[in-house]
Amino acid sequence: MRYYSTRNKNEAASFAVAALAGLAPDGGLYVPEEVPRYSAAVKSSLGTMAFTDIAFETIRPWVEADIPGPVLEEIVHSAYPFTAPLVKAGDRLVLELFHGPTAAFKDFGARFMARAFSYLRRGEEKPLRILVATSGDTGGAVADGFYGVEGITVTVLYPKGRVTPLQERQIAGLKGNITALAVEGSFDDCQRLVKQAFGDEDLKKRLVLSSANSINISRLIPQALYYAAAAGRFLADYALDACFSVPSGNFGNLTAGLYAYKMGAPIGRFIAATNINKTVPDYLESGNYETRLSQATLSNAMDVGAPSNFERMEAHFSWEEMQGLILGASVTDDETRETISEVFSSWGYCLDPHSAVGWRASEKLADKLADKLKEAVIVVSTAHPAKFAETVEPLTGPIPVPPSLQKAMERSVEARTIPVELDALKGCL
Repeated sequence: MRYYSTRNKNEAASFAVAALAGLAPDGGLYVPEEVPRYSAAVKSSLGTMAFTDIAFETIRPWVEADIPGPVLEEIVHSAYPFTAPLVKAGDRLVLELFHGPTAAFKDFGARFMARAFSYLRRGEEKPLRILVATSGDTGGAVADGFYGVEGITVTVLYPKGRVTPLQERQIAGLKGNITALAVEGSFDDCQRLVKQAFGDEDLKKRLVLSSANSINISRLIPQALYYAAAAGRFLADYALDACFSVPSGNFGNLTAGLYAYKMGAPIGRFIAATNINKTVPDYLESGNYETRLSQATLSNAMDVGAPSNFERMEAHFSWEEMQGLILGASVTDDETRETISEVFSSWGYCLDPHSAVGWRASEKLADKLADKLKEAVIVVSTAHPAKFAETVEPLTGPIPVPPSLQKAMERSVEARTIPVELDALKGCL
């Protein structure tokens, strides 16, 4: 398997090079030369295979030249002592991706990356520095996944005042080999600083840098596994291809779903569910892609006006192809609150603000779905509602807090505030 930049198809890289570099030399994102396909035997067994077996079969063809099968098997069993249950909630199905240690879907990518990087960097003397921008949950998952990993340090940039208190404790509470920087700007500013750092010749001479955002292809590959697992179970139960409503910000999660689709998982449609930062839904409607400044919302992890992974989506699909596969819808904060309240009152199911956006978007687009899918949409639930207690509890009452989050809430925050300036970031590095 070879990878090339979205901006230059002439320079190929191995998985190891693409993963450890993060961004391509020209600033583009690495994409596979060709998306691998599931074998017929694997595809027909997705509804019955063990979760770690699906993880192995999903990831293996992407990495087999650099990570031997026995090593990969150890990695997936170590990374995934948890699964992604598909549960019924009223007239919807919910794919719960919050059963990992930081109670967010980012655990699936971060835990694989930490173990894969540790293997790929074996024997190296110069330490690797991970740079990651976060709008909320990525930073906590990456910090947890890489915490204590020898030979790797992590610097997390997050928008000051735009993450929840719990998210900030997950990002800036571990310390050790994890450094947190509170940036006086938006997530887009944090993301731009990270990209500028990767392009800075002085930093490239002095440091070995990599990323753990969804700009890194190794973050997306393992995320395809839960789409394949859920779609396999859905096909077995409903005899239909799955339709996923995906809360979307930087569009890494939806891109991972698109990879599962191209691998042959039984998926029929996607819903790109955004908050008022609706760059991609507007593109799907008009064909014109226009980035804009991000606006702060209740679903803060999705406050992205210039989603990086659109570059990957565009590399694999034309506008017409995207229109046939992806429906777009945006949801306001008022609609988000209404959805959390209504779903809890009607079904006793508690949604976090991001998952509520996915639920409401599926309702808005019900008329555009085939009749059999209207009541069988899979809402992708990206985070545990206790992570957003300030928003959710006034609408639902007290939320039980998982042990992993209770432990994080006891941490103290240690972060350095910096302006939106590359020199300030370089000074910290």
